[in-house]
Parts: sequence; structure tokens; C-alpha cells
Amino acid sequence: MAAGVAAGVMIAVAGCGGGDQQSGQQEVEFWTMQLQPKFTDYFDQLITDFEAANPDVDVVWVDVPWADMQSKILTSVSAGTAPDVVNLNPDFASQLASRNAWLPLDERLSPEQRAVYLPKIWQATTLDGDSFGFPWYLTARVTLFNTELLAQADITEPPGTFTELAEAARQIKEKTGKYAFFISFVPEDAADVLQSFVQMGATLVDADGNAAFNTPEGKAVFQYWTDLYQQDLLPREVLTQGHRRAIELYQAGEIALLSSGAEALDNIANNAPDIAAATESAPQITGDTGKKNVAAMNLVVPRSTDVPDAAVKFALYITNSDNQLSFAQAANVLPSTTAAIDSTFTEVAAGATPVETARAVSASQLADAEVLIPALEDVKKLQKIVYDNLQAAMLGDKTVDEAVADAAAEWDNR
Repeated sequence: MAAGVAAGVMIAVAGCGGGDQQSGQQEVEFWTMQLQPKFTDYFDQLITDFEAANPDVDVVWVDVPWADMQSKILTSVSAGTAPDVVNLNPDFASQLASRNAWLPLDERLSPEQRAVYLPKIWQATTLDGDSFGFPWYLTARVTLFNTELLAQADITEPPGTFTELAEAARQIKEKTGKYAFFISFVPEDAADVLQSFVQMGATLVDADGNAAFNTPEGKAVFQYWTDLYQQDLLPREVLTQGHRRAIELYQAGEIALLSSGAEALDNIANNAPDIAAATESAPQITGDTGKKNVAAMNLVVPRSTDVPDAAVKFALYITNSDNQLSFAQAANVLPSTTAAIDSTFTEVAAGATPVETARAVSASQLADAEVLIPALEDVKKLQKIVYDNLQAAMLGDKTVDEAVADAAAEWDNR
């Protein structure tokens, strides 16, 4: 359904906004993803302030459940009833950017306006050199670690690289009988494994969009995960369950490390206070490249909008440094503008809560962090191809060389 609807995006012409053209009043319809009711007061005030400064614009805010957003935006864009500003992630937004669904921004924004945002984050909202979105809030995951489990395994520092992770996994299993960590190989779930290719020095696709991972570096990543699974250093469920299982196992004290956002600590404290009390934060695990991943949310303006100037002005307003800073503080996330990332986020004050400490660790990574998976039209298809063939190698149905070659051929012949 998604493919069929997305194909119709190219012929959609009508917008949703508009308003009373005779009076000069304009209406901007703004969609967010599952931010009500927690942030209702925040956005009500934000919209009130914007409308006061722009009396010719009325903003209508619609909050869409997370699970429904992709199907709703696909349908509305195809039908020509899309909102004027919508909150998406770069992966999904780029799929429709390749079909010219979004308003091009390069001709509408000055270099000074673009320079407000962190350069690597702005790059994540470009496709083939064309900008299609405004960076909004970020999460750079951290490694939460159970100090008691590491102590039982005689490990004094959490692993920082994938090489150290493999060593720690063996030591933890030998001394405690438990697993070091959980990472999902379910094609429809998290992209952590796909990101690990980039962190370990492999290239996913070349400039022409063809597979570029059938290389010694790509084979080494396939071999790394295959070895860990076949040596029983990963839970068996990594092939069938998603990231939610990692949280469950960590809260149960069955794994020592959890890759997650700082905000996860609140839930851990509620569900497993003893585990939370033993938990500390470290930078995310990476490869020899030192690259760290950041998850970004952005705002896009559908090309079909009837009020492009008002929509762009509102998107700029939401994502300016002051408003990003206030939202980041309210939501325990990170802003994406250079001015908003300051000592407020990177320094740990005396008496800081575990969440505040974890957020400081998260923010300290932004200098090296980037959206590791390139903006790519069929990125979810790439993930499925890689994960399916990687699973085949892990289960012994294919050799690593066969799995890599088959994945590359399947991608190139998609």
C-alpha cells in the first residue's frame, strides 16, 4: 500500500492550508507525532506566541499517533490534503523527498538561516544535494551499564568499541552466565546493526546507489555479528524480537549493557528501581571510525502547501535556538542548533539526576555524531536485505561470503 500511495505523491497538487484569501488570513496546519498530552501546554503557548507576532496566520495543531503517521502522511500527500508543516524522521522523509513531495528549501533560506543548525544534522535533511527539511530535536543514545554485573565479571570500565564489546561479552558470559547486551536483527525493527556497518568502516552504498558493502570491511561486519551469535554471546531472541526486548532484559538484570536514550532511565527507575540504582552512563559503543549515531526529528513542508511562506516561517520559528532549547529542556532531548548546544547540556552540575547526567553524556557526543544511514529512498529495503542475509549467516544457512554477495546482488537488482 505504501509503495502505491507514495507513487501517487508525484501527482498531488492541492494543499491543506490556505484560509480566507480575501481577508488575507492564512491557516497553517501543523502535524506532530504523539506529543499530546504531555506537551500540550508547551505547544499551545508556542502557537499563541507565534500567532501574536504573525496576526495574519492561524496555526491548527494536529497530533498523530506514532504508529499512524507514515500511513496518514502518505495518504494525505497523495490525495493533496497534506498539512502545511509536518514532523517526520529523516529516513521516512527522504523516501518522499525522492518523489518531490517536499518544498525545496535552498532557494527560500539564506546561508545564515541554514548556518543556525549543526552542519552534520542539516546534512541529514538533504537528498542529492537538495535540502528538504528543518532539523528539530535530537537523541544521541548512550550506553547504560549495570555496575554490579560488570563488577561480577571483573570489568572496571564499560566497553567503548565493538572490539572491546566482544571481549566483554565473553568475560560476562564466563563469569556470570549472563549476556552482555541485546541488539535486534529483526528487519522491521531498529537500525542499530545497519549503523554498525558505518561505525566499523564499511560503506553501505556508493554515489550511484549501488551496494558498496561487498568489501573486506563489509565482510568483517558480517563476520563479527555471526561469530557473536554462533559463540552464544548474543541471546537467541535477537533474531525474532526488537529493541523492546533489550529493555526488558536489562530491567530484569539479564544483560549488562543497554543502548538507549537518556530518557529511558526514568522508565527503568519506575519498573526496576534496584537496576536503576546500579546504572551509570557512558558514550555509545562505536568502531574504529569513532563515529557515533544521532537520531533526528525534522520538520518538512509539503510542496502542495497553499501557504508556503507562512509554513516556512512557522517551521523556522519552531526550530529557532530559543524554542529548541526550551523544548529540549522540557522533553529531555537535545537541540539541533549550534547556539542551543552549550554548557547547559554538556556539563554535569552537582547533584544532577541520573537522567541529567546521561543527557550530558549524550550531548558531549554531538561533535562526533551524525545520522549514519544516508538519506536513501529504499533505506528500509536495504535494511531488510542486509538483516535477512546476515541472519542466514548467523544460522549457518550461508557462509559469510555468500551472505554478503547475495545481499549486494539483491540490493542492486531490487
